Amino acid sequence: MTNEHRGPPHELSADEVARLIGANTVYVREVAAEELKGAGVIPVDAPIPAKQKFFALHAADGRRVAVLDNRDLAFVAAREHELEPVSVH
Repeated sequence: MTNEHRGPPHELSADEVARLIGANTVYVREVAAEELKGAGVIPVDAPIPAKQKFFALHAADGRRVAVLDNRDLAFVAAREHELEPVSVH
């Protein structure tokens, strides 16, 4: 078996990724409070404990669709909305 590659690699668009993985898949990834503050999700001056973790659900196209402060609840919330969560590291 050969893995012959012809031409430059093709970067998949968000639409192509969504078609490959399915519309109901969401990615769960840990995000820092600073990232959320920078995106306007959390007020910039909010007192967040240093050890506080947040978990974002992202659609296949990269859109953040929810943020929770508990990983298990992020998975439960996704499933309650008929979405299939997968972990991203």
